[in-house]
Amino acid sequence: MAAEVLVLGAGAAGLFCASIAGRRGHRVRVLERANKVGKKILMSGGGRCNFTNLRVGPEHFLSANPHFCKSALARYTPADFIAQVDKHGIAWHEKELGQLFCDDSSKQIVQLLLDECEAAGVRIDVDVDVVGAASAATGFTLQTSLGELHADKLVIATGGLSVPTLGGSGFGYELARQFGHPLQPTRAGLVPLTLSGKPLEQWQDLSGLSLPVSASTGGARFDNAMLVTHRGISGPAILQISNYWTVGAASAATRLRIDLLPGRDAFAELVEAQRARPRIELVTLLAEWWPRRFAERFVEVHVAAEAAPTKAPTSQKLADFSHARFRDIAKSIHDWPIVPSGTEGYRTAEVTLGGVDTREISSTTFESARVPGLYFIGEVLDVTGWLGGYNFQWAWASAHACAQAL
Repeated sequence: MAAEVLVLGAGAAGLFCASIAGRRGHRVRVLERANKVGKKILMSGGGRCNFTNLRVGPEHFLSANPHFCKSALARYTPADFIAQVDKHGIAWHEKELGQLFCDDSSKQIVQLLLDECEAAGVRIDVDVDVVGAASAATGFTLQTSLGELHADKLVIATGGLSVPTLGGSGFGYELARQFGHPLQPTRAGLVPLTLSGKPLEQWQDLSGLSLPVSASTGGARFDNAMLVTHRGISGPAILQISNYWTVGAASAATRLRIDLLPGRDAFAELVEAQRARPRIELVTLLAEWWPRRFAERFVEVHVAAEAAPTKAPTSQKLADFSHARFRDIAKSIHDWPIVPSGTEGYRTAEVTLGGVDTREISSTTFESARVPGLYFIGEVLDVTGWLGGYNFQWAWASAHACAQAL
């Protein structure tokens, strides 16, 4: 039976849900507080939108209720959304690790969603403030800057707190609380880490340098690039591990470990290089492994400075180092002695960890167990994917499951 449906949020999940619901015969209206739709989509993937990943599985998502995402992900797969992309004639490519990007622009994904909504008769209003919402036996009443609106069904697709300049806010969480839904604690996810004090002084002028690393904590590990920034460290490996690391984590199991030479044995290579090329400088060898400026700074910070009290040779030729000193250097390489002071926060975070507790949401329909006709989809829920298109696939899958159930 056709229903009046209000969707709050014109991001990936909201627009996709609206288009499917409209095609199923419902009268759908989307309300967006920003001045245009899909702002985060437009900025994603460096402007090319990493719209899904070929290798999506439940293990790529974090949630206090880890089984919740399984049903929706199984019922709407990456292949399903790729078929939509192909239908709209959008050229795409796989970049790495199953990540799919538009060849041209993120604007194509936004246009895909708008075209689908238009074909389904969906009405979209932007620059709309919702100042109140209430449920009754007959549905929902919303007080908005457009006046009082009514609907049989209400879908919350407002996203999270990440990147407030692109529309991120806690409005969806406020609505959830109003309707009696508990929240899991929220924090910035897929976010650069910051340094402070002496470590920041030592490394910040190398901003822009990148090198492959392995970042690990709490049993999670990611092998990818690390980028030095003027505030600390970023890059895919760091963004990924930020979801698992918390400020102040100091135990052996939970502290952040960064291996600057993943998959190799620095001690063995130092010893072999000493045997084969004893007269070369240490920095010359390290510059074969990393960008030269990084190698020079590493020697300055972790070799020359630490060796000063022992009056180590100033020449830094490999022949002048003992194997014991090589072991110390190798330890600093495989467990870089740097401790982040925090994160850059929601200002630059790609996602929000935590959110609406999924234990009172149906994993099949995404309907509230507390309020009939109320639905939550996308990032507002306590489901957060890895970097690499996983959060977009969650948006498509949760939106599809919800629209099928309306």
